[in-house]
Amino acid sequence: MKERSLIFFDIDGTLLNHKKQLPASAKEAVFKLKEQGHEVAIATGRAPFMFEDLREELGIGTFVSYNGQYVVLNGEEIYTNPLHITSLSQLTEKALANNHPVVYMDHEDMKANVPEHHFITESIATLKINSFPAYDPTYHEGRNLYQTLLFCPEGEETQYEVEFKDFDFIRWHPVSVDVIPSGGSKANGIGKIVERLGISTEHIYAFGDGLNDIEMLTTVHNSVAMGNALDEVKEVAKHVTTSVEEDGILHGLKMVGLL
Repeated sequence: MKERSLIFFDIDGTLLNHKKQLPASAKEAVFKLKEQGHEVAIATGRAPFMFEDLREELGIGTFVSYNGQYVVLNGEEIYTNPLHITSLSQLTEKALANNHPVVYMDHEDMKANVPEHHFITESIATLKINSFPAYDPTYHEGRNLYQTLLFCPEGEETQYEVEFKDFDFIRWHPVSVDVIPSGGSKANGIGKIVERLGISTEHIYAFGDGLNDIEMLTTVHNSVAMGNALDEVKEVAKHVTTSVEEDGILHGLKMVGLL
């Protein structure tokens, strides 16, 4: 048997295609990896409750969620990095004044600070998930939150970036931005799992396609960008596979010698 490796997969645009479907070739590839004794994990910007079905379908119990802020190893929570609550309250005040809604997110649920807004409806719909944020403007009080969604048109997040240094802002949709703790990243979350498992650097792999994958692909020894990835993502990856629509996971795993 090959020496055990640890492989991280992003979800949207990597495991799932643009229709949010898991290609049969990707599913088969994941099961082959597991049969060979490798550790397979997910590294995503999504909340844990947004990919429960995918984890169940693939039999994966290890994941980095919220871009590294909530990390689980074999079903056990091993690392959390919550948002600074005072700064979040201040950001909420500014966002309300600008008619920019926010959605508060912990590991179990998400709640909006406004009853409804077309920016929220438009962007959340693209995820094709079963959950939708209900209205609860006080959800950020007295609990750990690992990510907030700020809804604003492209470029308007700049004013928040200048004022709120406790946070990083990562755009994932034309009208929505992920707000995470400053310096938080998938790479940090991956590091927590690697420490626990003790797998050597040369046996760590990561696949991704988006802006929130750049630090992960820069840090992980064996990095693979999807063919559908942004150019700036491809530039930092060691390898570039075909697109998710063209069996990119299977092709990439063969490219790096894991299958």
